[in-house]
Amino acid sequence: MSISTSSRVPALRNIATRLRIESVLATTESASGHPSTCCSAADIVAALFFAEMRFDPKNPQLATADRFVLSKGHAAPLLYAAWAEAGFVARRDLLNLRKIDSDLEGHPTPRLPFVDVATGSLGQGLCAGIGIALNARRIGADYRTYVLMGDGESAEGSVWEAASVAAYEKLDSLCAIVDVNALGQSGPTQLEHDMEAHRVRWDAFGWNALVIDGHDMPAILAALDTARATKGRPTALLARTLKGKGISFVEGKNGWHGKALKKGEECDKAIAELTAQFINDAEDVPVPSLPEAPKVPAVPGLVAAPAYALGELIATREAYGDAIAKLGAQDARIVALDADVKNSTFSDKFEQRADKTRFYQNFIAEQVMVGAAMGLASRGAIPFPSTFAAFLTRAYDFIRMAAISNLNIKMAGSHAGVSIGEDGPSQMALEDLAMMRAQPNIAVLYPCDAVSTDRLVAAMAATPGPAYMRTSRPKTPVIYGPDEQFPIGGLKVLRSSEADVATVIGAGITVFEALKAYDQLKAEGLPIRVVDLYSVQPVDAAALVACAKASGGRLITVEDHYAAGGIGDAVASAVASAGFTVTRLAVREIPRSGTPEELVDRYGISARHIVAAVRAGK
Repeated sequence: MSISTSSRVPALRNIATRLRIESVLATTESASGHPSTCCSAADIVAALFFAEMRFDPKNPQLATADRFVLSKGHAAPLLYAAWAEAGFVARRDLLNLRKIDSDLEGHPTPRLPFVDVATGSLGQGLCAGIGIALNARRIGADYRTYVLMGDGESAEGSVWEAASVAAYEKLDSLCAIVDVNALGQSGPTQLEHDMEAHRVRWDAFGWNALVIDGHDMPAILAALDTARATKGRPTALLARTLKGKGISFVEGKNGWHGKALKKGEECDKAIAELTAQFINDAEDVPVPSLPEAPKVPAVPGLVAAPAYALGELIATREAYGDAIAKLGAQDARIVALDADVKNSTFSDKFEQRADKTRFYQNFIAEQVMVGAAMGLASRGAIPFPSTFAAFLTRAYDFIRMAAISNLNIKMAGSHAGVSIGEDGPSQMALEDLAMMRAQPNIAVLYPCDAVSTDRLVAAMAATPGPAYMRTSRPKTPVIYGPDEQFPIGGLKVLRSSEADVATVIGAGITVFEALKAYDQLKAEGLPIRVVDLYSVQPVDAAALVACAKASGGRLITVEDHYAAGGIGDAVASAVASAGFTVTRLAVREIPRSGTPEELVDRYGISARHIVAAVRAGK
């Protein structure tokens, strides 16, 4: 059912007016928020939700429904008002905006079922939109993805990373809408209302760029029709708007960003002006059409055990590639994303052995790689984005937002630590464990051999929520049998006796330095306990405390990482309440180029230094 053409535009204009009123009332009640930016985009949102998008107001997560990403997340009251207009949110609840017991937060998060990814850190929505659109391609759905952005956030480089990748992927189901209201937080935006300059930029990136009046409802509807009909490339609707549209003393004026209208005369005047804009006798817009429910594929069973021989030399980064390829061949939800280092991270094994349509090349654009992974995860895929661990620092804001969203994204960082060798410090991730551990819900895993890598990749895929695996460049011997299990949150005690004088805790390549130290110290009559802390977060605190008690209270950590935030801090935090302290061997200065063996020794994390630390305590 649809309303007649003659009454469609008046009805949508009335909806836009209601969205403005609800946004003003909610932010005024909260005494905080961004009503002016809600007002500039209200016509666009009214057209999208009530004339263009196909979705089920009672089931926001329907797999075939069109998707909407509010990249300019500070316009959250507008989004909440739209879902109230659709009937999913009670209008009275809009007045609970930003309250501690309300999910209608200052910026949207997936605590709300109609929010796919958390937004508010600007420049991320289009990256996520790419992943959401790629997921439609993955499952063979015809849903469309709409991303509402601000012109201010278009200064973010990640927007243009995304623009480039979307054009490369020919994502014609993706439509970006830029609310060009010409005003940022502290003053005018870079291009202000130079709409031709906006158009030229998007056109240069290969998009179908359309300039429209963002308050002209027929023009908005016509542009959305054009976007839907465009094939072979994404569309950008560049909507010229006025911040604070509809409120005379706010409209187009600087200084109103993030400023709620005051209760009383100020708010009352705004509501009176907006109310006067209603069109009488406009027909109601019917609820959106309901897409057909999709078929849900069966989830595969257990993954086969790894086929590595004891003593075989293989780098954990290569075992990672084998593991995701094996998973991908079995489970269509598994996808892999690369940033032009697939032959170093070995994610190219997924591309070669699994379904190539589920391997996404983002080139040297780590922000869009992680952002697209977020979008894919939000729609049911299990994405494995991988690059050098050092380069994930460039995408850390996206990682932070993935954690806030609690998305099922499985990151991998290779070439970690001084053990990578001659490439030098710019390539040596020595802070990645710290930055991942800083997010309380990211599982942080650091396998030492091929078997533990294989099992932990499977565990990552099977465990909901974000996870990070640190892989190493050097080849290491296989020390675990194929039936060994590696639950997330566990550890392995590799050597122990009743006479242990200390427990040495390593992960990755330092496990093998600890084993070398064990052999030397045993010959001296100084037995030590050796622990492989393959799960750095969550960490097995009870087992670590037990190890401390069994080895005279002495704990020594050794890590190919800076001293702050890594294994030493993880262990110290776990055992502090039991009264134990930790001696920490870590990289404590900016390293330089050299062979792996030279660097591991020079920076204090080789077997020689472990032996010295154990002896020093006797």
